[in-house]
Amino acid sequence: MSVTPIETMKAAHQTLAEYCYQLRPVERGYANRTLYINLSDSTIAEKPVTQKMKDTFTGGRGFGLWLLWNAVDGDTRWNDPENALVIANGPIGGITAYPGSGKSTVVTLSPLTGSVIDSNGGGYFGPYLKFAGWDALEIQGKADRDVIVVIDGDTGRVTIEAAPLEDVDTHLVAEELTAMYATDERDRRNVSVVSAGQGADHVLYAGLNLSWYDVRRGEVRVKQAARGGSGRVFRDKGLKGIVVRYSHLSGDSNNPDDRDLIYQAGKRINHEIVTLDDQQNQMRKVGTPHLVEIMDHFDLLPVHNFRYGSHPEAHKIDSTVWKGLFSQGMPDGCWAGCTLSCSHSVDHFHLETGPYSGQGVLVDGPEYETVAGVGANLGIFEPLPILELNFYCDTYGIDTISFANSVAFTMECYQAGILNRERTGGLELTWGNAGAVIELLHQMARGEGFGQIVGLGVRRMKQHFASVYDADPDFLHDIGMEVKGLEFSEYVTKESLAQQGGYAMALKGAQHDEAWLIFMDQISNQLPTFENKAEALHYFPMWRTWFSLHGLCKLPWNDILPADNDETDEPQKVPEHVENYTWLYEGLTGERVTPEDLILQSERVYNFQRVFNLKMGFGTREHDYPPYRAVGPVTVEEYESRAERYDQQLQDEVGVDPTRLTTEQKMAHLQEHREARYEQLLDAVYVRRGWDENGTPTLGTLRRLGIDLPAVVAVIESR
Repeated sequence: MSVTPIETMKAAHQTLAEYCYQLRPVERGYANRTLYINLSDSTIAEKPVTQKMKDTFTGGRGFGLWLLWNAVDGDTRWNDPENALVIANGPIGGITAYPGSGKSTVVTLSPLTGSVIDSNGGGYFGPYLKFAGWDALEIQGKADRDVIVVIDGDTGRVTIEAAPLEDVDTHLVAEELTAMYATDERDRRNVSVVSAGQGADHVLYAGLNLSWYDVRRGEVRVKQAARGGSGRVFRDKGLKGIVVRYSHLSGDSNNPDDRDLIYQAGKRINHEIVTLDDQQNQMRKVGTPHLVEIMDHFDLLPVHNFRYGSHPEAHKIDSTVWKGLFSQGMPDGCWAGCTLSCSHSVDHFHLETGPYSGQGVLVDGPEYETVAGVGANLGIFEPLPILELNFYCDTYGIDTISFANSVAFTMECYQAGILNRERTGGLELTWGNAGAVIELLHQMARGEGFGQIVGLGVRRMKQHFASVYDADPDFLHDIGMEVKGLEFSEYVTKESLAQQGGYAMALKGAQHDEAWLIFMDQISNQLPTFENKAEALHYFPMWRTWFSLHGLCKLPWNDILPADNDETDEPQKVPEHVENYTWLYEGLTGERVTPEDLILQSERVYNFQRVFNLKMGFGTREHDYPPYRAVGPVTVEEYESRAERYDQQLQDEVGVDPTRLTTEQKMAHLQEHREARYEQLLDAVYVRRGWDENGTPTLGTLRRLGIDLPAVVAVIESR
């Protein structure tokens, strides 16, 4: 911890602006106003949430998109003062009777993609923000010094304060601000902090950390809204932290219409978690790392920049390893009342490198994405370096997914001779070289050396290596695992056409939170036709979008399953849990809904976000293509590692006899076939979604959804 006393830090603060507001209870899940702050002129104001805004955008991600839409125009860039950083909760978020109800969604213009990014994170910030009086927080402008924003939901006071002495790195500043704004030790549970880290001063894919106070450990812990660079926007605006305090949390803080219906849904799923989790995914003992051995078994674990899908050393970083390292026997939920309790940590981990070398720290995680990314994808099959990288990425504010894929890209370029030790500043970027990777991370946090290049992300590195080192741009494009500028999350998609589309057609870029269809498509063969795939690529992105509208975590939907789920007509949809969510919505708002009504909520927001991408100069067919590495083998070595599989596909699917062909000829035939199938997939999905052949929502679709607002229609008509 910092040697500067908390009292000294607090005394150095200067209040730059103050706003007092009337405290009032949440009504059926809504605070009915949003908080606006402009750091350039220290403006603090409130905006009403109208019934029209609720009906059209629902909450959460929808509110964030609407506020951002009105803050920027098509020429706004991520580092312009006009860009807004919006953090929103959702109407169901903050209930304590149902697991996974503490999410926040962050919306802003992305440094990586140039367009809209949405990213969700756990912790207590979203619920506390709502109960403090606000459905969303919108921040524009730039401060001329480091500042914090403080929202006190007990006194009805918002301040902007100069904060010159606090640390920047998350594990320090979150502790400092929690202690500073809590009245005593017990009150620390009532404070949540948003922070980034020193890496966010330099790295385009820096994310945000959202905190909660773990009373059993006596420490502040964090979850990440990491994707797309919101942390870079945060620091560019001069923010060091955002603090919210609310000390009156109860099971009825949302003031629901029918609390008994909410309790009925909660009772049903909580019984399933208690009785079934240990025999299913062991979320309460291991959490998401249970996926490591499953992905490795099905050839889906990314290895060496997604070239391969499995590795003989994967057992060294599988769930059994993490179960032994995670603290067991205590609830690990990142929101009050979450019985799924999957937010595991490694306590008292002693760092070996960097500015905090020798210190014992708490490491939140690793989650599957981190294990698969900085572990398997970089060829690092050792748990301790993974934990070191996990901790430093978090405290520096760096997204582990984009970091892992950016480093993997440089490692393959190093292997291909595009990079060498002279060009990397002496770093030997070979597979499995954990020391070099850790040093690279520290360089990125300092904004130094080759780390400055890697911190730009895969898309910009492709351009840089082609122009500066005369590398083949086609090869770089094929191996660069990004879509729309956003690096892929950690699943191999070569044998799942539906998941290729799920990544490449995702609105913000290659993230699996819109659609994860690999098992349905590749393992179970439940999507044999283009129409089947298109239907799945309509329903599941809409369903998963719904969680982000309401402040909900996806994991309780399908990481714990009812005992009879396989006997239902559509087990992949988990019908009983979908019914639970209709009960939650009705219990909260008093409005009876069907599953189709929930999908309609998402369709409005999803199509609006597609038009928003158009407004920013993106959102058309040309932006919906994956790199070929996500579709098939790019190199001879890749093909030959699975030659029997690919040869059989050439014979059975393409109608080509591979016997007398060279590997290069086989690869060319396979690529032509797979890319043609992807074009057919795009056509089918666009038709199902009500978009034209270029991927633009039609005016008829906008009218059907009730989002044919004049400004929205104007964007469509200008194309």
